[in-house]
Amino acid sequence: MNRTTYGLDLAKRVFQVHWVDIDTGEVKRRTLRRGEVLRFFALQPGSVVAMEACGSAHYWGRALTNLGHDVKLIAAQFVRPFVKTNKTDTADAQAIWEAAQRPEMRRVALKTVEQQAVLGLHRVRQQLVKQRTMHANQVRGLLYEFGVVMPQGWKKLLAEAGPLLADDDQVAVPKPLAEVMGKQLSSIQSLSERIDALERRIGLWQRGDVECQRISAIPGVGPLSATAVIATIGNANGFRSGRELAAFFGLVPRQSGTGGRVKLLGISKRGDPYVRTLLIHAARSVLVAQTRNGREPDPWVKQLLGRRPWNVVLN
Repeated sequence: MNRTTYGLDLAKRVFQVHWVDIDTGEVKRRTLRRGEVLRFFALQPGSVVAMEACGSAHYWGRALTNLGHDVKLIAAQFVRPFVKTNKTDTADAQAIWEAAQRPEMRRVALKTVEQQAVLGLHRVRQQLVKQRTMHANQVRGLLYEFGVVMPQGWKKLLAEAGPLLADDDQVAVPKPLAEVMGKQLSSIQSLSERIDALERRIGLWQRGDVECQRISAIPGVGPLSATAVIATIGNANGFRSGRELAAFFGLVPRQSGTGGRVKLLGISKRGDPYVRTLLIHAARSVLVAQTRNGREPDPWVKQLLGRRPWNVVLN
């Protein structure tokens, strides 16, 4: 049975739909307000609805799947080459429809509500860690301007800078600035407590998910890496091999070649840089553990270290 394919351009308020009538071959377009989208597709028989994997795409994908449609999420970088003229909502919807016709076009796995929620926790934690680092670097830099050198690490900064700023006889910083810097240290402590609370929430989700527990058995993979990987990839059955998964995270070499000669370059760095960073740090922890205290590393790792630099082996 032939099914109609719809190209749906997502937006906050005004959506654009593009499709071709399978009986007459007529090209049809329609503009929908936000409240009309689900009503429109509820009246259509089971169809293929293609969308860019952009903001709110997973929400709309779940909603349309519940209506009996086959949702196809396509990465925006694969849709862009099909935009024929100026970039408008109508042209984008048509480009999405064109991209969905390609038999080898890769899909983005549809995420569940729980997967999106845990990724949200990771994003909030990532922002809080960044803010804590900014505050710590600012306090360390201001103290350095007054001849006070603080050690690296926010914990050591709190331990040494706090008592120093509270002691009027020892600190070389003027009192108005010292009071403000003391509040910055309080912010660092508060941010750390919020980060710890988020990590406990992520750990609870990791302990309750079977797939997370399964990959947590891999050396170097902890609660953060396990939950981020599972929530990001969605359905792992969409990958034909481990190399495809590595390519999804941008951990395989880029290729450049012509005339039958292919040259391998550095890692592509495609995909989510946050998850890729977690995976690289996981590999770093394993490599450090294998080479610590004169321990004899695994023969395969030893062979790699003998012919490639340390950071290349990590990737």
